[in-house]
Amino acid sequence: MKKILWVMAVAAVGLCACGGSETAQTAEAPETAAQTAAASEQALAEGEKKDDTGEKAPEDYTGTVVVYSPHDADPLNAGVNLFMEKYPNVKVEVVAAGTGELCNRIAAESANPIADVLWGGGADSLAAFKEYFAPYVCANDDVIDAAYKDPEGLWIGESPLPMVIFYNKELIEKDGLEIPENWSDLIKPEWKGKIAYCLPSKSGSAYTQLCTMLLGHGGREEGWEFIRQLYDNLDGKIVDSSGKCHKMVADGEFYVGLTIEKSAIQYKDDPSVGFSYPQDGTSAVPDGVALVKGAPNEENAKLFIDFVTSKECQTEQSGNWGRRPVRSDMEVGEGLAPLSELKLVDYDFDWAANDKEQIIEHFNDIMVD
Repeated sequence: MKKILWVMAVAAVGLCACGGSETAQTAEAPETAAQTAAASEQALAEGEKKDDTGEKAPEDYTGTVVVYSPHDADPLNAGVNLFMEKYPNVKVEVVAAGTGELCNRIAAESANPIADVLWGGGADSLAAFKEYFAPYVCANDDVIDAAYKDPEGLWIGESPLPMVIFYNKELIEKDGLEIPENWSDLIKPEWKGKIAYCLPSKSGSAYTQLCTMLLGHGGREEGWEFIRQLYDNLDGKIVDSSGKCHKMVADGEFYVGLTIEKSAIQYKDDPSVGFSYPQDGTSAVPDGVALVKGAPNEENAKLFIDFVTSKECQTEQSGNWGRRPVRSDMEVGEGLAPLSELKLVDYDFDWAANDKEQIIEHFNDIMVD
């Protein structure tokens, strides 16, 4: 399993002795004027570390938070760096892998949890493992629409993710092909062996793409005929990581790839590639963030969840990495179509979450037929 362990050392924090309480004071040891002044000065210094609500100041948070994340390295590192700048005395450990791998790892570790937070992965994938998450209503709950969070508070959406068709313009033009604008275009003979698609069992985004195409082309039962035709057109070329799909298209190894808007938008300045929102129906299932049940560092875990849903982090992730904000008080970034302009399938969230094992098994059966 691909694994990145990223640790920041914690700065040493000095401990200040506090003055005695009223019950500790005695008539035999009255405070001198100098002691009173010193105590007042210390109280003032402590008070400056609190905000108007009495909350802890950022530098008062200490300890560790362990974050499991399937996010791409650059936005992941940027988000973690921003968190550590704000909370300099919290050590952050990051373990990076695919959504499926991380969810299975959290399940395997449930008797003795190691992770505190899962940051990323489609919410339908998180929902399938929500027995391993603890409820938490984040500090930014009032600006996150109910459609983007679990009714029981077991996961919180942090970035809606439309699925797109990413394509290499140069290869398409060279062969005189038309840019695909629908999922259904990809079952045409001219695309055989030219499509990059990841195993749904390996990738949360590939699983969401599978469910999206099923629902947009006949539904839970009838949609499998479309998937069978698509798989035949893959011509045995299936990718083992969703992160490779857009990269291999950009490198000219494939003509088109099924990927996420946030990955495609990273190439907005590259004239050789582009992407389309499927006109026969895409989806905008959000990436989620969840508190692991029994998290060893629960306070810092909640702090991290509040941070990644904050305007500060969402602005950085949107502006620098093309990640669509989930907050209702923010606009989408440059080059992203408003959700109101997209044709969205009626995504059956409960079905995608509860029947995930059977859906993946059905896809695997098609592979071996």
